[in-house]
Amino acid sequence: MSNRQGDFIWYELLTADADAAADFYGKVIGWSSSSAGQPDMDYRFFSSRPGGDPADGVGGYMALTAEMVEHGARPIWLGYIAVDDVDVAVQQISAAGGAVQMPPMDIDGVGRMAMVADPQGAPFYIMRGASDETSHSFAATEPKLGHCAWNELASDDPAEAKAFYGALFGWEQVGDLDMGPTGKYEFLWVSDKRFMLGAVMPKPPELPQPGWTYYFRVPDIDRAAGAIAQSGGSLLVEPVEIPGGDYSLTAIDPHGAIFGLVGARP
Repeated sequence: MSNRQGDFIWYELLTADADAAADFYGKVIGWSSSSAGQPDMDYRFFSSRPGGDPADGVGGYMALTAEMVEHGARPIWLGYIAVDDVDVAVQQISAAGGAVQMPPMDIDGVGRMAMVADPQGAPFYIMRGASDETSHSFAATEPKLGHCAWNELASDDPAEAKAFYGALFGWEQVGDLDMGPTGKYEFLWVSDKRFMLGAVMPKPPELPQPGWTYYFRVPDIDRAAGAIAQSGGSLLVEPVEIPGGDYSLTAIDPHGAIFGLVGARP
């Protein structure tokens, strides 16, 4: 299945310490790490299996530079969403009340990309890849250990967020779960209903600002939760059963980046 506009195609961690991040996520999720081989920056890959095979690639990571920190950057997980034309998408995002945090740029052999934010301030990347190779970072149609299983947006205005992403990517909201006083958990599908990509919900008070949380699949949710605590991270939401019988949790890594996990309870 080829990726299309509106598909999640990559995930990236900006962190205070790249070596420590590799150790932490290796223990918690089982990822292996390798260098991207870029001459002008220390960019590295996370892979779902040992050896760093590109076919098992899940995302990338890099240490924040002093300049990035000076401009307000903090440890964070960011998602890349495919677009047909980065420059056109940037114009549409600006016109719809979003922000351009990093203007369009080209990376040789990788593609053209920009960092943007939705009208509520949730950041993400848009990208047109240099090749038509299909990304499997997000396991959209079947479970894959180590890969992203769910994309969740916590928003100050879910209705406006749905309108924004719907106009930009064609996403549609189909179905929801009533969470009582906290509001509805609304499911998001890609434009042609090929698969469900995730959900949008009202931002809970424990999150510092609107943003995306990406949930990666592990074989044993309780073992992963223990590894988080033992490796210097902390849980925001303890493992809870979700539709389908799996369990999910939300956590913060040792440097402050929020992420999620999905897995079984054997």
